[in-house]
Amino acid sequence: MRIERSTPLLAVFAVLAALAVWAQNAIIPFSKPFWGLFDYQFDLDVYRAGAQTVLDGGDLYRAKLLGQMDFTYAPISMVFFVPFAWMSATVAHVVWTLGIFVALYFVIVLCFRTLGHDVTWRLRGIALSLVVIATLLEPIRTTIWFGQINVFLMLLILWDLLRGSDSRLRGAGVGLAAGIKLTPLLFAVYLVLVRQWKAAATLVGAFAGTIAVGFALLPGASWDYWTETLLDSDRVASPQTTGNQSIRGAIANLGGTDEPSTLLWLLLAGIVALLGLGAAVLAHRHGRDLLALTLVGMTSCAVSPVAWGHHWVWLLPLLVIGIHLLTTLSSPVRRGLAALAVVGGFAYSVAWRHHLPYPIWYVNRSVDEAYLTGLFMKGEGRWYQFFTVQPYNVILVVVATAVIVVYGTGIRRSRPTADAVTRRR
Repeated sequence: MRIERSTPLLAVFAVLAALAVWAQNAIIPFSKPFWGLFDYQFDLDVYRAGAQTVLDGGDLYRAKLLGQMDFTYAPISMVFFVPFAWMSATVAHVVWTLGIFVALYFVIVLCFRTLGHDVTWRLRGIALSLVVIATLLEPIRTTIWFGQINVFLMLLILWDLLRGSDSRLRGAGVGLAAGIKLTPLLFAVYLVLVRQWKAAATLVGAFAGTIAVGFALLPGASWDYWTETLLDSDRVASPQTTGNQSIRGAIANLGGTDEPSTLLWLLLAGIVALLGLGAAVLAHRHGRDLLALTLVGMTSCAVSPVAWGHHWVWLLPLLVIGIHLLTTLSSPVRRGLAALAVVGGFAYSVAWRHHLPYPIWYVNRSVDEAYLTGLFMKGEGRWYQFFTVQPYNVILVVVATAVIVVYGTGIRRSRPTADAVTRRR
């Protein structure tokens, strides 16, 4: 089935989008003060406060923003955050939120196009429907609710690395993303593993360029960041924080300790990195570049010292890949397995509500009640916590293992990569 040519399929996605709006409101009503989907934007306010500190001549990495928050991004990020400090809070919130929805749409369209689909009006309609449906995923919902940056970085990375291998500045976009937030540096390792030396060198060069620009604009802050702030992973949050969706967070939360073993973390993170990157290399060799990049993005979250749910926006291209398989696989058995994976993975990642009908301290303020989201909020202190505490790492391991089984054992015949096709031409 050609998804971009099917009007009935477009109607199905439109109905699912309408149901998603209803479900979103059922999870937490849009009108709920503080907890509604568009009613918080705290992280954006931190970005704006950091930018205002710079504009006022303050110390970016020693200032307590909004009363108690630390700024954690690299100095080059100020180039992007300062314009939002010039706006009123209301205007900044609206512009940022609209930007997130636009970025989600372009990520989806880019993914479908990479998978070989024509960008027709039907595909655009399906993409718009998927934007709405994706808001049910905890990483996407919390990205919108917090006003987070990760969707923009993901779009930049995908746009950069899904270009043709002969693109002159391919890798520069990822270098810029890494200059803002370090985790995309793992893509440099991936590019070396698949022997894309030019793109890897361009990535590293662009990353170095962001550091140089940061020192030129903010020399003092840059020195503080690269010699001190960068090395303090607990500055982001303590590892034993419910919702820390990294390997280190898993060790801390399952072990009930705020001082997880560094050796154990490095060992497990190394194993997961080998698994994720190994699967990514196999996917690339079989022409599945979008899948490869998605695996690297997910792996970068897993091995990070701290990875909140909204860091795992890489579940969105994974969802698009699943939908692509559902509509293109010819074998009923494979199609059934793909359907099971899509539905199961989606359900595992939904922003499940966890209501606390009593006052708690949340981030920087006391609230009368809490509407927490994510499956990882459900099992705290219960026997099934091992199943719920790290849903995204489980998805990464399952997907990476499936890729290795399918492509590493020859179950699926190899398909030439885009590079190979280009060379033959």
